[in-house]
Amino acid sequence: MNSFFERRYIIQGLFIVMALALLGRLFYIQIIDDQYTQSAHNNVLRRFVIFPSRGPIVDRNGKLLVQNEPVYDIMVTPREVKPFDTVKFCQLLGIDRAGFDKRWKKAMTYSRNLSSAFEKQIPVQAYASFQEHLFEFPGFSGVQRSVRSYPDSVAAQFLGYIDEVNDRDIQKSHGYYKRGDYIGRTGVEKAYEDSLRGQRGVRNSLVDSKGVVKERYLNGLEDTAMVAGERLTSSLDIDIQKLGEKLMQNKVGSIVAIEPSTGEILCFVSSPTYDPNLMVGRQRGNNMAELFKNSYNPFFIRPIQAYYPPGSSFKPLDALIALQSGLITPQTTFNCVATYWAGNHPVHCDEPHGVTDLSRAIAESCNTYFCNVFDKLMNANGSKNMSQTFVDWKGKVNRFGFGVRLGVDMPHEGRGNVPTDVQFDKRFGAKRWRSSSIISLAIGQGELEATPLQLANIECIIANRGYYYKPHLIKAIGDKKITKAEYTIKNDVGIDQQYFEPVIDGMQQVVENGTARASRIPGIVMCGKTGTAQNPHGKNHSIFVAFAPRDNPKIAIAVVVENSGQGAWWAAPIASYIVEKYLKNTLTNRGTGKTPEWIMKQNLLPALKVAQPAIIKPKTVKEDSLEKGQSDSIKRLKSVSRKAKQNQQPLMAAQLRRKEHE
Repeated sequence: MNSFFERRYIIQGLFIVMALALLGRLFYIQIIDDQYTQSAHNNVLRRFVIFPSRGPIVDRNGKLLVQNEPVYDIMVTPREVKPFDTVKFCQLLGIDRAGFDKRWKKAMTYSRNLSSAFEKQIPVQAYASFQEHLFEFPGFSGVQRSVRSYPDSVAAQFLGYIDEVNDRDIQKSHGYYKRGDYIGRTGVEKAYEDSLRGQRGVRNSLVDSKGVVKERYLNGLEDTAMVAGERLTSSLDIDIQKLGEKLMQNKVGSIVAIEPSTGEILCFVSSPTYDPNLMVGRQRGNNMAELFKNSYNPFFIRPIQAYYPPGSSFKPLDALIALQSGLITPQTTFNCVATYWAGNHPVHCDEPHGVTDLSRAIAESCNTYFCNVFDKLMNANGSKNMSQTFVDWKGKVNRFGFGVRLGVDMPHEGRGNVPTDVQFDKRFGAKRWRSSSIISLAIGQGELEATPLQLANIECIIANRGYYYKPHLIKAIGDKKITKAEYTIKNDVGIDQQYFEPVIDGMQQVVENGTARASRIPGIVMCGKTGTAQNPHGKNHSIFVAFAPRDNPKIAIAVVVENSGQGAWWAAPIASYIVEKYLKNTLTNRGTGKTPEWIMKQNLLPALKVAQPAIIKPKTVKEDSLEKGQSDSIKRLKSVSRKAKQNQQPLMAAQLRRKEHE
């Protein structure tokens, strides 16, 4: 009897423990753990990411440079996919079965439970047809995105392009970017990514058993608003940009124009260029492959990455340094007999200029005069202190923006090159080199190299009589038109204002009566300097730098046309038309017969060992070649392109480092 009661209590105790355990579990499931709640919600609740439109980009006058067009990505979650008519599915998307299998395998490899892009950038019209049958394909959904559109198809290198994020981008963003997002890869798109990208939003909706959206969840109380990217107002003037790109057709080189009073870049031409619309859409990967095959390298951003010897355009800078140092005056003269002897090395002039002062030396580009000036600069403290004197000179040159990055708001800016005393010590031996050893620097040759942006910035300094504002591409951000503070700071170069007038006098004479007289603009006083930069890889480069008008300058410009001869032949007339268009909004023919239309038709492309077409046209390709547009494929294309260029050895002098002058 006692044993029976004891067993009863034990059994009752076990039931009580089990009941308490079940109650505890129910409490945990219903009150503490939200896993089952979420699972239940997932059966009826869908979270749709709302991707923001990237901010538009306009020129300085409000004309659209970049806008957005809506497209759709077809997303897939493999776990939710049920048997469906794949033939109909493929027909609606315009792909074949092999393409379907390829995309399905990629989605499964990524994740069975997570959504990923199955097909990207479906045009609105095509998606409308697909959407009518979307309920037949469980596990698939459409997400609206936007792609860039370029109404005038200009300024490709200036604007840059966007690209799908890779693993490195996702890691660097600390999780902000997700697989399938897009990011600015080059140009302004990259430099201002944080402003342009906007902020993603989330919409929660209730769906039925077929996955069809029925209504907003809680009337949108838990939704997150999407914030569109900010509008950027660029400094570019689209009218002179268009003209510049037309004038540089079938030529290799660059045009950079800057407003001296602000540092705003008005014109940014890199030639050869490409249609930026080729970098969007479903054939983007194929178009990019063709562009990479182009041996003239349209992706190379010449205004900030190409290095050129500045040639005679460097002479005014040395004159200003010598004037400030008190080594010469505007009245200082040297006798030119057409040859300057630097030791046993002759430096020739085009003609004997006779007794020449500073302004005339600039106007007639007298090499003898500036070799004498450079000799005075280098020997100012005696030949035994040459190395330290050179270091001081280099520092003054750097203040003008040579050999340093100017800090333009675009990635991958080059610094050019101003040699160091250490380089000359290694080459000639410590304390064994003299001004005659490096005399080529006097006329902007030798180891000196500058980007077109740096050349244009020098003209801003001269136009402003001693200072410049940091060159920049974007003048205002957002509706509030915010300008970065760093672009409002004057950068003084350490030269008194009075010393600029004799230099400017000479530069005015270059255009009025000198080497650039054929490019004189009726009614405009333009001050300039021609340059013929020696090129060991082919024909000399044509260079012209200028600003206008002389008083209260509105534009400073640098033009480089590779492998085309003297500065007066090509660079000067191109620059004069850009200046005239900007200041007067007209174009008048010059007496030489070099009209804008004539210049546009001339082909000055340097010869290649293996000819490649300079104009890229989209090809008709199969839809299933879309995977070529992904980041990994682009990397492979770049590798192939580099190998091809090594075999072809194009005469792209601006992309090659000059060997040390012997």
